[in-house]
Amino acid sequence: MNTLHHSKVLVTGGAGFIGSNLVEALLKQDNQVRVLDNFSTGKRENIREFLTNPHFELLEGDIRNLETCQAAAQEVDFVFHQAALGSVPRSINDPITSNEVNVNGFLNMLVAARDQKVKRFIYAASSSTYGDHPDLPKVEDRIGKPLSPYAITKYVNELYADVFSKLYGLETIGLRYFNVFGPKQDPYGAYAAVIPKFVKALIRHEAPVINGDGLHSRDFTFVENVVSINQLAALSNHPEATNKVYNVAFGENTSLLELYAILRELLSQFDPDIAAIEPIHGPERPGDVRHSLASIDRAANLLQYNPQFDLRKGLELAVPWYWENLQ
Repeated sequence: MNTLHHSKVLVTGGAGFIGSNLVEALLKQDNQVRVLDNFSTGKRENIREFLTNPHFELLEGDIRNLETCQAAAQEVDFVFHQAALGSVPRSINDPITSNEVNVNGFLNMLVAARDQKVKRFIYAASSSTYGDHPDLPKVEDRIGKPLSPYAITKYVNELYADVFSKLYGLETIGLRYFNVFGPKQDPYGAYAAVIPKFVKALIRHEAPVINGDGLHSRDFTFVENVVSINQLAALSNHPEATNKVYNVAFGENTSLLELYAILRELLSQFDPDIAAIEPIHGPERPGDVRHSLASIDRAANLLQYNPQFDLRKGLELAVPWYWENLQ
């Protein structure tokens, strides 16, 4: 795999789920890693093991402050912008804060990356940008109207990145994440992702709630695939690679009922009683897309992206971590 070595990088949101997994890989590969995080959603325990590493630096601050962003981007080769307020339901409940962080904060980081002459700005985009477009699989150049304030903010990120590339020559690459899962994913709080939420309930012998009929489907993506493509995005020298967005997925979709069955099977190896737990069906969530499936052809062609972990392989690695940490 093409991996980044001996570079100085900034990971915004580096104490978050995806950010901390990326930081771990980059430190193992002898990079100097600076993290900017305000710990609004990131967890200190996600980065605790890095604090004694001489190649790691923590800058506690908020991307809504331009001076903080300028300081964070000083003397770095690459910015991996993972900081955001995620979650469709959170944005529906509080659109103003989602906009302040995801749009104003994003713009601050673009300005800082431009001013500090960063080589390349790789940012977390979102599959929510596809909105109400009906086609499957999702192809990067065909999107619909956004279905939530969160989706609007992530589409605005793409528009700003495109303008900064064209006006200022800043190399940008956006990565539209599809339902990422893996170790360090937070199962707590109202906006927890579906996999750790199901796992936490099953470990506690509680019946998980499936929103709707359970036939909603998603392209679940193990976090190691995401760590890989972030580095490929930083390193690609293909002449057409930059100023583009890419789907980050495995390229297969799985219904919530199918997902539930796999989780129950894997967890019942630790606790046989879990095998008998049946889910409860609740109301559908507003703003939810019915089906999601990504084409990963563009990423394969321009970034040499070749994801190694399908849903089951990823869950076989993630479930032991969940079992150990969610008791």
